[in-house]
Amino acid sequence: MPTTTIIQSASLHFREGPSDKEYRAAIEPNGDGFVVNFAYGRRGGTLNTGTKTPVPVLQAEATKVFDKLIASKVAKGYRPIADTSTPYQLTGQEGIDTGVRCQLLNAIDKAELPRLLADKQHCLQEKHDGRRLMVRKHDHEITGINRRGLIVAIPEPIRAAVAMIPADCLIDGEAVGDTLHAFDLLEVNGRDLRQRRYLDRHTGLHALIPPNHTALRWVCTAIESNDKVEMFDRLRLANREGVVFKDVDAPFSPGRPNSGGSQLKFKFVESASFVVTGHNAKRSVTLGLYDGESLVPAGNVTIPPNYAVPEMGAVVETAYLYAHKQSGSIYQPVYLGPRADIPEAECCVDQLKYKSDGEVTAAA
Repeated sequence: MPTTTIIQSASLHFREGPSDKEYRAAIEPNGDGFVVNFAYGRRGGTLNTGTKTPVPVLQAEATKVFDKLIASKVAKGYRPIADTSTPYQLTGQEGIDTGVRCQLLNAIDKAELPRLLADKQHCLQEKHDGRRLMVRKHDHEITGINRRGLIVAIPEPIRAAVAMIPADCLIDGEAVGDTLHAFDLLEVNGRDLRQRRYLDRHTGLHALIPPNHTALRWVCTAIESNDKVEMFDRLRLANREGVVFKDVDAPFSPGRPNSGGSQLKFKFVESASFVVTGHNAKRSVTLGLYDGESLVPAGNVTIPPNYAVPEMGAVVETAYLYAHKQSGSIYQPVYLGPRADIPEAECCVDQLKYKSDGEVTAAA
């Protein structure tokens, strides 16, 4: 696949307090016209992408759209930066459902850790703080697929790395910035590997991905108890997001089981996906979660100035210290950003982690 010709581009940066965000925009040729594409999000993270021109327009019109877009960002405090990264590439197929589905994980409590760390049935991997991304290579076509099965744009370094693999394949992983941390291999050369045991599928990644590659890496995996405990402690002390336990003999099972499952996650820091149910004063929004079919209140969160205030009904990610058992509201919330890749139906109360009355009193 040839690299897209960029007619005009800009990279902007906004930093205030703990916020560190970037915004990229570019005019690119598309058929007989031109489009204005953009990417935005946390600096160093995997960016959200989109377009300001749903259909190609004349270059003069594209330039007007581009100039207006950049001017609006500068007015909000963004400043130009040297663009040392390669662009995201939109294919025009973004949003199309591929029919491919991820295997989603249920969370576990601390009480389950000793068993999972001690046995040899479950391997341990780092839970990376990024966005779920599957990448399919078919002939010379590279397609990014998000956790909802929809086609998405991917960073050029990831696309280029997958293009170098000498086989058609479908890789599952977590994208952090311009790197895909690969943890599963679902297809290779037209063969469906989903019914093979997990350890065999993960081993297959080692045969496809060269070691020490910058943009495409297989995740480190610990199986022996001592190795799992060492990795767990090291990741926790490094303030990483969490860990994942995977049954080494289990096949790939798309979707999320009602409880348990062959793949489980444990977060060192709590976070959850919420539905925005209202707007308050001073850039604050109310949050809600589904309890069955009812949308119940879950507290409020303040939106940092470098984020747009999300619309009603939007899905957003918020970190928190704990949730109150009686009210269901979260304590010490921190807004992490929009989550267009998560459907509203997954914003359920069973995401929340509660603490006992004694723990709440001590933390207050």
